[in-house]
Amino acid sequence: MQEIIRQLEEKRNRARLGGGEKRIASQHAKGKLAARERIELLLDPDSFEEWDMFKEHRCTDFGMDQQSIPSDGVVTGYGTVNGRLVFVFSQDFTVFGGSLSEAHAEKICKIMDKAVQVGAPVIGLNDSGGARIQEGVASLAGYAEVFQRNVMASGVVPQISMIMGPCAGGAVYSPAMTDFIFMVKDSSYMFVTGPDVVKTVTHETVTAEELGGAMTHSTKSGVADLAFENDVEALLQLRRFIDFLPSSNKEKPPVRPTPDVPDRKEMSLDTLIPDNPNKPYDMKELILKVVDENDFFEIQPGYAGNIIVGFGRMEGRTVGFVANQPMVLAGCLDIASSIKAARFVRFCDSFNIPIVTFVDVPGFLPGTAQEYGGIIKHGAKLLYAFAEATVPKITIITRKAYGGAYDVMSSKHLRGDVNFAWPTAEIAVMGPKGAVEIIFRQDMGDADKIAARTEEYRQKFANPFIAGKRGFIDDVIMPHSTRKRICRSLAMLKDKDLKNPWKKHGNIPL
Repeated sequence: MQEIIRQLEEKRNRARLGGGEKRIASQHAKGKLAARERIELLLDPDSFEEWDMFKEHRCTDFGMDQQSIPSDGVVTGYGTVNGRLVFVFSQDFTVFGGSLSEAHAEKICKIMDKAVQVGAPVIGLNDSGGARIQEGVASLAGYAEVFQRNVMASGVVPQISMIMGPCAGGAVYSPAMTDFIFMVKDSSYMFVTGPDVVKTVTHETVTAEELGGAMTHSTKSGVADLAFENDVEALLQLRRFIDFLPSSNKEKPPVRPTPDVPDRKEMSLDTLIPDNPNKPYDMKELILKVVDENDFFEIQPGYAGNIIVGFGRMEGRTVGFVANQPMVLAGCLDIASSIKAARFVRFCDSFNIPIVTFVDVPGFLPGTAQEYGGIIKHGAKLLYAFAEATVPKITIITRKAYGGAYDVMSSKHLRGDVNFAWPTAEIAVMGPKGAVEIIFRQDMGDADKIAARTEEYRQKFANPFIAGKRGFIDDVIMPHSTRKRICRSLAMLKDKDLKNPWKKHGNIPL
């Protein structure tokens, strides 16, 4: 018995060392934590239960039978984050560069299968050089097995990818199918083909950072949702983020006690909207002043800034926020913002998270770049997402809501449950100036006449009362009471039951 225990401890120690102290030191020198250190930081102390510590690859080609390390380059298991169950895999770059083998993939698939069965999030800490070349098609088959599980788990349990090192080739497609992708600056990157292949094929000279670094994907491509400064900040923020999410699609959002009272008035909101309708203001200020304790977790803050999406809490319960941002492109909807918001809305709907929408939108962004890029189809994604969503939907129009963009932004016509407007709201087909120039084209030479017609149009249509008369707006509310009215509406809607007609799935305009 003693001999078996000794052998067990030896095997455990060998597995914990991964590729050895020298390679772990090399990770540290790059500012990166080792695979097990990352898990320790992410999970609650002493909560990690590791699976398949002794699993090894089965490859015998190219001398691989002489190289075998327990765990085979990935640490898998489950634990808790703030007391709530999560499954996690952490790729170990010190073992074969974290490359994915058949056995490595089997370990990841095992925890994904169990996460779906018990209803708990899956967190992937990615740090891998890609498929293990020595295994050939077996490693590619392993990737495909993971991809299939990503799809099956989608909308069932939250899936989060934290890119903490290289992620290239087929390796990028598993994170791409998860719900959120976070990256670490200067130490992580994602691309389908690396800089060397790019140079060979297209003759472009580009660094790994420029091609697929954290800043590239969080500001230019929109692939990543956030970029963090280092491993420690990334993992601590991930702990904070998980707190907002339900564990599965069968649960309602988590509740966290808060001292912030639901009927708190925010008098400063009464002066948030400038007198000049063409002057911008910061919509984020409104969100921060409405949510519990100013705690708002923004998603993709560096990408498509004309729309804001993220999570906050109202009376302790998680809510998803979608808001036009007048500070960027006047809050117009364009291709990037439509896709960004549509994906967020669909996530919230998948996981029973109510959606609060703040509207100040003058329309869709005009121009050949947008039309050639497919704004019609991409804008329809946001329309589709809001129309499909069955979770509680509350909409507040703060200022402009013009044209088709008014319809798209969770209007009453897309089954908005409660639709409010501030007194400053302007709901119309278009702005007064543009409308008058079309309706009274014959008077364009008479400046006084046009000015009078513009004011007439403003008085008649650029207010919330026409929509109110038709019941498209449930009430015109004072800005300072916004938090109270949202909280009351959410309380009323907490047992909302709405089902879409049965279908295999819809055909969203991708």
